[in-house]
Amino acid sequence: MNLYAIVLGLIVLTLLGVSLARFSKVKTKADYLVAGRSLPAFVLIFTLLSSWIGSGSLLAGAENAYRHGFPALWQSAGGWAGLLLIYFIAPRARKFAQFTIPDLLEARYNQTARVLGVIAVLFAYTAITSYQFIGGGDILHLIFPSVTARHGQEIIAAFVIVFTAIAGMSSVAYMDLAIGLLATFTLLVALPILTHIAGGWSTITASLPATHFQVFGDFTPIRALELFLPTCLLMLGNQSMYQKFFSAKSEKDATRAVVGWFIGIVVLETVIVALAVVGSSLYPSGEVSENPREILAYTALHALPHLLGAIMVGAIFAKVISTANNYLFSPATNLINDVYVRYVRPEASNRNVLFVSRILVVLLGCWSLFQSLGTHSVLEKALYAYTIYSAALTPVILAAFFWRRATASAAVASIAAGTFVTVFWDTQFVHMHLPEAIASRDAILPALLASLLCLVIVSLVTTPPTAKQLQPFAEG
Repeated sequence: MNLYAIVLGLIVLTLLGVSLARFSKVKTKADYLVAGRSLPAFVLIFTLLSSWIGSGSLLAGAENAYRHGFPALWQSAGGWAGLLLIYFIAPRARKFAQFTIPDLLEARYNQTARVLGVIAVLFAYTAITSYQFIGGGDILHLIFPSVTARHGQEIIAAFVIVFTAIAGMSSVAYMDLAIGLLATFTLLVALPILTHIAGGWSTITASLPATHFQVFGDFTPIRALELFLPTCLLMLGNQSMYQKFFSAKSEKDATRAVVGWFIGIVVLETVIVALAVVGSSLYPSGEVSENPREILAYTALHALPHLLGAIMVGAIFAKVISTANNYLFSPATNLINDVYVRYVRPEASNRNVLFVSRILVVLLGCWSLFQSLGTHSVLEKALYAYTIYSAALTPVILAAFFWRRATASAAVASIAAGTFVTVFWDTQFVHMHLPEAIASRDAILPALLASLLCLVIVSLVTTPPTAKQLQPFAEG
């Protein structure tokens, strides 16, 4: 275990070094929130890749693949489909060049849409941050059994809060570059080695159910859609992604980054699912079968040569920290830009903004940690977070760029309806008043339907937006 401790220690020190190196370059609000709009395509690719592939893929996706095989890729495929449309959104987003999604909502709609957008982001992104802490805590517990999973979550939360608070987006982006390179190399090398250790692909397929290698497997088409839609819609409206586009050096850098990002997530998410499938063949029972979200780290610890296993565990650990940084930083940006500067102290100096930003990172990190301590299923928490964002914000964000008829009143109704249905879907009231066949489904379909109906119907019966509202979102 000393080797694993050394690798984790080196990763933590490296990430801290990157954060401190960027600290002196952060002097203004734009430096902290969008890295001074200076990120080149190469850095953008890896910060986008690292922010997307975290515990949602490495824990929830791997758990799904351990239990169901390659049909788990329906969850990943939603993100791939979303990226195809993002190719056309990225240059428009960089042209708009603000700080947050609520900036966009107010410019296209109104102040109420901005405030509701902040609320939706806070619900969704602190939930996503919370299960990154769970993933990091699991890894620390596997390596150091004397450290309980709960204490591991607390340690990871402290790391993430410190790293994020130091230098903001600049710190996040350049940490992601180092983490993305490490994780990509390690996972690609580990797959063929583990396949060989498991006896080759023919042995793996013979040891697992045939459904593990089918398109739907043991999923119904509706269940596949429930996995596909939240991921697709989160990708399309992801504030963390838009902040990266706002941070790009140019519109061309933003567009190029999407191409590299698409290739990266298709390859890496397929490799992650394949690694979990190989792991399910190697370890079909025992300790990990009771907690399958740990399958990647468990396989690295018990099947790979020690050095490669240590590096792979370190890469997973770093990926979790990276994603937590991104999703903790994003809502802090909302509170500072969309609440503090917008309504509390519009005249705040850069020094004051930076100080308050760091305080907010600490407070939101503590809230995320509190949520993590009460979470039992990372997959369920991930789908909950994705659904809030997907139903509440993605429809109005896409309408801002692609539907000129969308109105402010409709956006407010859409955000409110999507958030409300998601948050209250699992309550006793819903189960008492709706048929169990409907109430037992995930919230994504009813929440998205409510959001879209409000967006379309209210838009058609209210006054169209003005040319001034539409101008920043026009093509060209």
